[in-house]
Amino acid sequence: MALFNFHFDRPGPGVSPDAPRKKGPARFFEMLGRDFVSFYLAGMLALASAMPFVLGVWFAVDTHSLVPLLLAGVLGGMIAAPQLCGLLDTILRSLRDEPGFWWTTYRRAWKRNAKASLLPGAIGGLLLAMQIFTVFHYDISVGVVPGALLAVGLFLLLGLAELLFAQVALLEMPFAGMLKNSLFLFLGYLPRAALGVLWQFVYWIVILLLWPLSGFALLITGFWLPALLTMQAIYPVLDKAFDLERQIKAKRDAELDS
Repeated sequence: MALFNFHFDRPGPGVSPDAPRKKGPARFFEMLGRDFVSFYLAGMLALASAMPFVLGVWFAVDTHSLVPLLLAGVLGGMIAAPQLCGLLDTILRSLRDEPGFWWTTYRRAWKRNAKASLLPGAIGGLLLAMQIFTVFHYDISVGVVPGALLAVGLFLLLGLAELLFAQVALLEMPFAGMLKNSLFLFLGYLPRAALGVLWQFVYWIVILLLWPLSGFALLITGFWLPALLTMQAIYPVLDKAFDLERQIKAKRDAELDS
């Protein structure tokens, strides 16, 4: 796997470690210029692992079958979840400017988070599959209220999922505790959480509206682009709630001292 070790994440020459971090678009392009290869490789692994979910849900929608839908949601979600957490771990390390060889840190994070990600993947995959199935079978003649409820449900699902999977990548905690944290953080920091969901909506709506022309863009941006925008939106919330950077720095310093 030496192929994956050529890229070393680093703040960059001439950047003081005490310099205040950039914000907004400047921060986005700073991370992109420094860690694009890491984002791309982790994103492609996540995209490839999502294919069983995508193909299974597509088959269920096309055949109007519920059994394939349930299988695709549960099993597809469990297959994709460890790679999604690996992608989020890569992005979160970039957000806190943590150096390291990508493949080494990705593999270590994957092993640490694989088991913990299976239950969130199964539940999240099932709920998302059901939402997608309902969207494609929605009859507009029944009125706008069911459609509005469907949109709200999808918004809540994505909002909780972005916080939940980020916690899987960051913390060692029972699923019930992470779910409770996700709900409290989502409600307590609604503007930030909503911004993260908005990036997801915009990205996937553009991909769907321009399909199949957007297929090439999907191969380039994969899952990493919407995930990066989402994590950039909610990272201040996570850092404030869990005091991430101070605790991670203290743990790293203790490991170095020992």
